[in-house]
Amino acid sequence: METAPRLRPDPPCYPEGMANATHLRWKLEVPDPQEEGLCAWLEGAGSSAFYREADPPRACYAYFPPDQAPPEAGGLAAFPGVRLLETETFGDEDWLAKSREGFGAFEVGARFHVRPLWDETPAPADRFDLVVNPGLAFGTGGHETTRLCIELLEELAAAGRLKGPVLDIGAGTGILSLAAFLLGGRDLTAFDNDPDCGPAMEEFISLNAHLLKGAKPYDSFVGTLDHPRVQGPYPGLLANILLETIQELLPRMAEVAAPGGWLIASGILAERTDEALVSLVSHGFKPEKVRTEGEWIAVLAVRAS
Repeated sequence: METAPRLRPDPPCYPEGMANATHLRWKLEVPDPQEEGLCAWLEGAGSSAFYREADPPRACYAYFPPDQAPPEAGGLAAFPGVRLLETETFGDEDWLAKSREGFGAFEVGARFHVRPLWDETPAPADRFDLVVNPGLAFGTGGHETTRLCIELLEELAAAGRLKGPVLDIGAGTGILSLAAFLLGGRDLTAFDNDPDCGPAMEEFISLNAHLLKGAKPYDSFVGTLDHPRVQGPYPGLLANILLETIQELLPRMAEVAAPGGWLIASGILAERTDEALVSLVSHGFKPEKVRTEGEWIAVLAVRAS
């Protein structure tokens, strides 16, 4: 469910005479419930990059290129709790360094070490060394919901319940499918309706070839839950997407889930836990466990037999 860090991997190119162009960066305080809407507003206003820091206080940053006037800061009033903390300008030569701030290596669950591709921090011997490109697409491992899902996958694997086939709905980069594969899951399929996620999933596999030894961890496609490649029944479903989207897709999820199969659902704000649990139960998914981190939850539920 992570808000996609919209970062260019290299400094943008400008016509001759703009080599020393000045970029603008906003540092923002953003309550979690406002992040999605704010990100969309900023992108529509010409922001070239947006991300939230992984570590507290988890500030958000929005970047504006030299040829794009920023929106009026007064427009932030439409997003309750959002505050512009500071503005900063910097030259084109500092773009790469500034865009990489806030992306360091970190550990997820008991088995994973996640690092951006430019970070050479070695992984502990007992952890999988996952390499991510924060400019790829939604799904870099830093968001609470992604971490919660990986922790639940670890629990399923330890209990011998990570059996395929597994369908990853709204997979982004495919990070959850790759984590499931490394934990022993097989016959995985990942998809997303965002066309950018097709090449992002392919590149994500390439970045982690050192873990795969030539294996193909999952099949992938761009499409929806009604795509012909969605067959079922699936003993496992992953859905790290927004609650509204989960609610919209639950009838179809119930159709393709195997009786007794599990569903990991996340992208859900903790304040909406009751609403999420009621929605799951009403579509035949019995909640088994709720994990919480910060303002977010992930739910492990089982399809009624």
